[in-house]
Amino acid sequence: MIRMFTILATFLCFTSMATAADKPTKVRWYGQSLMQIETAAGKKIVFDPHAISIFGLEKPEADLLCITHEHDDHNQSDVLPKNEKRLERRGLKPTNKAKTMFEWNKIDEKIDALGITLKTYGTFHDEKDGKERGLNSVFVITVDGLTFCHLGDLGHELSPQLIKQIGKIDVLMIPVGGIYTINGEVARKVTAAINPRLFAIPMHFAVEGYDDLLSNAEYLEEQKNVKKMEETNELSVTADMKSDGYTVVVLGFKKAELKKDK
Repeated sequence: MIRMFTILATFLCFTSMATAADKPTKVRWYGQSLMQIETAAGKKIVFDPHAISIFGLEKPEADLLCITHEHDDHNQSDVLPKNEKRLERRGLKPTNKAKTMFEWNKIDEKIDALGITLKTYGTFHDEKDGKERGLNSVFVITVDGLTFCHLGDLGHELSPQLIKQIGKIDVLMIPVGGIYTINGEVARKVTAAINPRLFAIPMHFAVEGYDDLLSNAEYLEEQKNVKKMEETNELSVTADMKSDGYTVVVLGFKKAELKKDK
């Protein structure tokens, strides 16, 4: 009986792994820099939640919440659906009791419960070593044989040394709207320097009804491969995808509406 149970448990385990392997990893955009990665096993990683009404009331579920910096359009964790088991990783940590001053929170860990590895890299929110808008952290997450990079509110070009440290990236999430971050021209340079294997997804730019930032137009100029998927906020990715160069994918910030039956 014990042997039969062991064989059955092993079979179910391998079946579950095979099923997960057959599923794509999904990336979703919810406006501004609020992104979600859903792994093949259904675990959900969320970056930089906001409470900007123009992007809608829907907010993604999270098993892991990553916050790149402590500005109020990136750290609104209370807007997410409640999850008592949710893990949280912040790219910055306070250096005073009032939590008005911060330093980088260096993270390099494997989270077995989610099947991911996570690293952070310290950058600045401006071109003056953080003197204007403070610090920012880059998050790099590897899962399902893919490596994702979320640049937060990057405010400057990256040094060759930091590019080397970040390493090979499959999917890049990059701010392009200027004003508070790098603009489209600089974002093109950063994208080319990181050179993601598959996709670059612009974020943190103006949309209709929200003009605090510049549009993504400058970033899209001179890009060799651009795919506009503005009817959906979701991109599916698999590790076995082939590419001769990265594609810039422009997502919408709302789920695609279900087609009504005729």
